[in-house]
Amino acid sequence: MTENNENLQVSGLDSKFMKVAMTIVAVFLIFVGPSYGPFLMADVLKIDYVASVVVSAILLIVGLVLLIYLVRKKVIE
Repeated sequence: MTENNENLQVSGLDSKFMKVAMTIVAVFLIFVGPSYGPFLMADVLKIDYVASVVVSAILLIVGLVLLIYLVRKKVIE
């Protein structure tokens, strides 16, 4: 039991607010990044379409890595 608490304190996930915030960020990156990212970057920011798709794919990967991190730290069960 103490090992689990030590892991959470080291990673900065000791409060419920941080757990919820990190989960929302992960979900936001996974779903909003690839779906609305290319549109916003290509049309609104006038970035090349291929570059916007690449950036959106990177956002998806970052979101998945964050989700895997949260599952391994037992924040999301």
